[in-house]
Amino acid sequence: GILPFLAPPRPDTKHTIDCANEFGVSVKMITGDHRAIAVETCRTLGMGTNVLGTEKLPLMKAEELEKATTLGRDYGELCRKADGFAQVFPEHKYLIVEALRQQGMLVGMTGDGVNDAPALKRADVGIAVQGATSAAQAAADIVLTEPGLSTIVTAIVTSRKIFQRMKNFVIYRVACTEQLLFFFFISCVFYHPNEINAAWPSHFAIPVIALVTITILNDGTIISVAYDNVHASMQPEKWDLNILYIVSSAIGLTALASSLLILSVALSSADPTSAWREFGLPALSYGEIQTLMYLKISLSDYFSVFNSRTKGWFWSRAPSFILVGAFIFATAASTLLAVYWPFGNGMIGISWELSGYVWLYVAFWAIIQDAGKVLTYNTLQYFGWVESVAVIDERKLKDQTQQLFGVDVE
Repeated sequence: GILPFLAPPRPDTKHTIDCANEFGVSVKMITGDHRAIAVETCRTLGMGTNVLGTEKLPLMKAEELEKATTLGRDYGELCRKADGFAQVFPEHKYLIVEALRQQGMLVGMTGDGVNDAPALKRADVGIAVQGATSAAQAAADIVLTEPGLSTIVTAIVTSRKIFQRMKNFVIYRVACTEQLLFFFFISCVFYHPNEINAAWPSHFAIPVIALVTITILNDGTIISVAYDNVHASMQPEKWDLNILYIVSSAIGLTALASSLLILSVALSSADPTSAWREFGLPALSYGEIQTLMYLKISLSDYFSVFNSRTKGWFWSRAPSFILVGAFIFATAASTLLAVYWPFGNGMIGISWELSGYVWLYVAFWAIIQDAGKVLTYNTLQYFGWVESVAVIDERKLKDQTQQLFGVDVE
């Protein structure tokens, strides 16, 4: 007689594959089972049924595979178009992974056995499933501790959110650095306060202690970016430092322009006909101008964290409580320092009224910065240099997971 056996896929397997496909990740089956079994399993999971055997793949020795540099050219297209491979040996799994990698793709591999270990090791992300052998776990980058593959979806979402935070961090860091470096360079080289008041120095400068306090408080807001609310992109994204620098410059150089503008006006505050006096503001000493610029630069840096975190207007996505808390602490500390400047070095504290005007000035320019950033992104999208990528609906994904398992998902 005949005794049939059936080992159906786990309930979450199809959900995982569907999510991966929706998120721009192509899924292929590589198995040592018979091709007929592989085809039926692919059909059950909603995958393509173009499952090939090993007749078109060479069985190479391990030493040959490690030295091979033309696998992508010779077999990459075959591996890319196939939905899976059946009746393969460990060498074939390694070859398939390496051929796809040589084609410029990031490859993830799941497995549980000793025969999967070489491919797990070679993949960009090796994932050993629950119950995998010690060899597979040692070769993998990620080891699942619970049954099923649904954790892979969580890993995709989490990694893309980390990627977004890294981009926001770079944009914010570069924007702040551009304002600081260019301001101190331009103000020192091209601004000569002694031409306005002979008792003032020949070059404008701010004491080192002021710069140190700016950077220390700025570190707190930078760290908070790692805890900000972000959305995972629906499709994979790649690093493009040129785009990041362009966006950073749109934010940083706008802040720089606003700093140079207020410095120019403040230096002429003693002139009764100056724009500064027309606003009803008092004449300032050189030490007060230094403190004024300290507060302005500090606030511009800290406000820029909101400009850097979204592609749209800064209010299009709510920030995290940690980021808002870091912003409040940094701006409050810099304002108190500007009013009660305790470190001397020629700087003199300014009035609460004047610090309030600085706040209004910086807030106004923060909106201009945001408009410049939005315009920059729209321009880059218009020319096709940046794609408008949809984001993953995590609430919908969570609801689907709850329906699948019948449990609450945190």
